[in-house]
Amino acid sequence: MKTIYSCSKCGTQFPKWSGRCLDCGAWGTLEKETFIEDERKNKTENLKDVKVDFIDLSKIKNEQVKKIKTGLIYFDKIVGGGLVSSSLVLLGGEPGIGKSTIISQIINKNLNTLYISGEENANSVKSRFDRLEIDSKLVKFLAENNIETILAGVMKIKPDFLIIDSIQTLYTSEVEGDPGGVAQVRACTVKIMEISRKFNIATLIISHVNKSGDLAGPKTMEHLVDCVLNLEGDRLHRFRILKCIKNRFGATDESAILEMTKSGFKEVINPSKIYLSSINPESSGIAITSIIEGNQVLMLELQALVSKTNFGYPKRTASGYDQKRLELLIAVLQSKLDLKLNLYDVYINLTGGFKVSDRALDLAVAMAIYSSYENKKIQEKSVFFGEVGLGGEIRQIPKTKERIKEAVSLGFKNIIIPSFEKQVEVKGVNLNCIKNIKELKKFLI
Repeated sequence: MKTIYSCSKCGTQFPKWSGRCLDCGAWGTLEKETFIEDERKNKTENLKDVKVDFIDLSKIKNEQVKKIKTGLIYFDKIVGGGLVSSSLVLLGGEPGIGKSTIISQIINKNLNTLYISGEENANSVKSRFDRLEIDSKLVKFLAENNIETILAGVMKIKPDFLIIDSIQTLYTSEVEGDPGGVAQVRACTVKIMEISRKFNIATLIISHVNKSGDLAGPKTMEHLVDCVLNLEGDRLHRFRILKCIKNRFGATDESAILEMTKSGFKEVINPSKIYLSSINPESSGIAITSIIEGNQVLMLELQALVSKTNFGYPKRTASGYDQKRLELLIAVLQSKLDLKLNLYDVYINLTGGFKVSDRALDLAVAMAIYSSYENKKIQEKSVFFGEVGLGGEIRQIPKTKERIKEAVSLGFKNIIIPSFEKQVEVKGVNLNCIKNIKELKKFLI
């Protein structure tokens, strides 16, 4: 019997427990794993007698991978044209975000589907199918948590499409520990991968997320699967983003903006118009910016509020934007524009419920804070995107041309961007290429 401690965030193993993972720096993530060590695996003297069959890659013919179409066009596009037989797709998202809804919509009448649920009973799943108008006759359902029983059912039916909801609820009797532990999740994922490869079953696995929004469980689980999808957004809003993080059979820059309706998710063709429909141009502290989600360009409204602080220490609050990045920009504004922000609370809100890490938001955040501080509104039909450096310089960002094209199509007349080499000629539009944050003064009225 051997005991080790594995980090639930990065998967690093340690012989003794400690409060902090020495590899990734996370606190309280080491979990105990106990297993029987096979002494035969440590013997290497007989390895020379083992027969090994090598494969000559030059003799393998290039054959196009067969893709299985689902019932959702946007889902097929994101995973690379359809599900691949024997592939594993991992779908993550916060509770209530709509993971069960989207996997229910994927079910196709042309696919022999087996639905495994360790969270819901048959009545709950049937109720959701009826709400989404999905024919329940298309699916074989099994409410089970034991992976050995599940594998027996898979071998009996041999489905074309296997759904696991969710991996954190499964356990194997071969490994000690509660369901959802590092060892249990890793062992169950490996067993699912083996049977999927053996019987050419396209498998979709649902995974929980942790407090920070990352996929729960060991990092090795993401390495085992072929495709990792993430469903993001605020569950209190009706819009979501389905994005691809990893894909062995397609591009990783695919995404889709989805709207939650009574009949399930529907793709939003032009989401920028929806998000910009309620802008009040008479208000100060409102700037329009451009973000990149996968291969899509979104125009969103960014709001800032600067108010006199009632305490000795001013507040800095950000919704949808990185808190540390906000503090950095405030320091730059204080230094380069001589704004007395140390006497004011600063609040930032990115509308739509999105959490964005795109550095192109920097310029819009700085402009919105400046506008609210001066209590002056920004020039109408203006859009800002660019990265702000510590010296106040405006740095280049990726996909500048695509952002400009989207802004022009939506009727913006003033486009404020960083200076870049390949200029874009647009008629009837003021393309303002600025080099320093001090130039923002001219865009206030």
